[in-house]
Amino acid sequence: MAQHQASSGFLNEIQKIPPVTRFLCGSTLVVTLPVMLQLVSPYTVIFVKALVLSRLQLWRVFTSFFLGSSGINFIFDFAMLYRNSDALESAHFGGRSADYAWQLLLAAGGILALNIPLGTYVHTRPLLLALTYLGSALAPPGAQTSFFGLLTLPVQYLPYILVGMDLIMGGPGAAAQSISGVVVGHAWWWVIFGGGAGASGRNLGSAPGWLKRMLGQRDGVATRLAGTAGGVHVIPPRARQVVEETTGHRWGSGHRLGN
Repeated sequence: MAQHQASSGFLNEIQKIPPVTRFLCGSTLVVTLPVMLQLVSPYTVIFVKALVLSRLQLWRVFTSFFLGSSGINFIFDFAMLYRNSDALESAHFGGRSADYAWQLLLAAGGILALNIPLGTYVHTRPLLLALTYLGSALAPPGAQTSFFGLLTLPVQYLPYILVGMDLIMGGPGAAAQSISGVVVGHAWWWVIFGGGAGASGRNLGSAPGWLKRMLGQRDGVATRLAGTAGGVHVIPPRARQVVEETTGHRWGSGHRLGN
């Protein structure tokens, strides 16, 4: 009986997570844990353009966005993914999970386009940087972040610090991948929240009807949030702290497989 109640409580807590964030975190666990446990070879889930196009191994496009770091880095990256996505979906996309999912798809397409010339095998890091940039850009003025628990900086600097750490730990290839995420994150903010594309940008960011029906989004919900330039952040400055570790091995750090 106690085990049943504990299981029900755990499932209830999972259900409280917004649907898109739940999907992102769940996909990361499903793809990464079998690789970490050596049940699945990483070579079966990374993005290889030739295999996607010639052998139609289309799942590689999906799995390449969810293969996380190894070791303790995975914990920090997973926590950052959850925190950033949950904050975006709950605050800036409140009641509009379908719009968030649609814009994520567009962002993933941009990341893929920018990384194909780089020969990137894993797109998890660029996606994380895109979400981090968007969350930082939408943070209220004066919001702070704690780096390594030692240095407190304006949250807007966080994406660039992560790029710098990737450059130090992974070299130019890793930094280039992270920069692609920053570029996509900035484009995301500029088009949807910054008003750079006007009404056409808002129309582009609106999910198609089938996706709204799938996620139960009704038209007219949270229109104030949708039209707010710069977004609305419900968490006051210094209420959240970001602790990021970037040491250790990371899949897709910029080094070609086999080197």
